[in-house]
Amino acid sequence: MVEYMLAARGVIVSHQTVRLWAEKFGRCFANDIRERSAARLGDKWPLDEVVIAIGGKKHWLWRAVDQDGFVLGVLVQSRRDAKAAGV
Repeated sequence: MVEYMLAARGVIVSHQTVRLWAEKFGRCFANDIRERSAARLGDKWPLDEVVIAIGGKKHWLWRAVDQDGFVLGVLVQSRRDAKAAGV
């Protein structure tokens, strides 16, 4: 995707160039994101619930987020009851 985003701005790069950038800078970016996200987790974690259809069958999408909107976890289940929730 990086190649196409740059091409839209008039910068032409090859897949090989993008791969080399990822090898060189990817770990640093990942570590920075990990440090920032771990340091800012809030103390209130609301749980969102949404009904979605997958293959014509009802499923429930659960998403835990902190008060800043950082997604802590996502779960999709085909059942919505105490047994499925692990209660």
